[in-house]
Amino acid sequence: MHRPQRQAEGTRAWQRVVIDVPGPWFEPTPPRVTGGTCPDAECDGWSAPGLTLRSASVRGERHRYYRQPRQDATCAVLHEESGVVVFAVADGLSSASAATIGAAEACRAAVWALHAQLDEGGTGFPTGFHADFHLDFHAAARYAAETLHRQAAALLRREPGLAQVEELVATTLVAGVARPGGHGAEVSLFRIGDSAAWTLDPARARYRPLFAAKADGDLVPTSVAALPRVPEPLERWSGRLAPGEVLLVGTDGFGDPLGDGDGQVGALFAEHLAVPPSPLWLAHLLDFSRETFDDDRTLLALWPRSEAPR
Repeated sequence: MHRPQRQAEGTRAWQRVVIDVPGPWFEPTPPRVTGGTCPDAECDGWSAPGLTLRSASVRGERHRYYRQPRQDATCAVLHEESGVVVFAVADGLSSASAATIGAAEACRAAVWALHAQLDEGGTGFPTGFHADFHLDFHAAARYAAETLHRQAAALLRREPGLAQVEELVATTLVAGVARPGGHGAEVSLFRIGDSAAWTLDPARARYRPLFAAKADGDLVPTSVAALPRVPEPLERWSGRLAPGEVLLVGTDGFGDPLGDGDGQVGALFAEHLAVPPSPLWLAHLLDFSRETFDDDRTLLALWPRSEAPR
């Protein structure tokens, strides 16, 4: 007798999250098979000794409406021997005709390069973290750039110049490593472009940006440094993630509506990220509707944990 009521309540729980004034509602259109394609949304989640990971990436309303594929990507793996989590998030530039491919390949290449360095004995953490050997983030960035060059050559079926690689597969990139410790986790990461990272203290709903914030009104910067160019020096950050804090890495589709974290978007995610949600629920939250914010959104989150996963 009560089953239909419970089903209705469950259905309401999964209705789209609306923040302030919603954007227009419409059924998403399938992306055209040009410049690469990928699912409308994807998510991932697992726990390793000392760390729990969740990630999600959803197609923005603008791309859903104009039949364009999602141009964000994310990738994360566990390095079994060291217990280090290796991760990357990328946002293909809208000016690149195969941005979907560029973002996905940059993530995979950066994660692979850092994982290979860990196999060789690297740690990625500064000497203050009692590390004996540093990961070479420049080498990882260069490998990602070279991968984009090879991908462009395959698409063009000829050797491209740098400008042609940019026109095809230019992308931002944030990549790094997190190592669990007795009091949280040690994190080291770098970025190219305007994707971002934060630490979140859910108890106080406080977001701390790890890189310089985007300038006010600079929603579509024309001078964003992006792969395949590797800037010198690389922007990088290293520090400790305390128990109870969350590391967030995201594209500007998440960062722009988040702002300084003091608004409704910040409150929503602080509430739901106090403990790791299910991967599907993170994707559901990330797909919120809010007027004027219609870009692809990708978010990767890491929580330190004090016990081994079951």
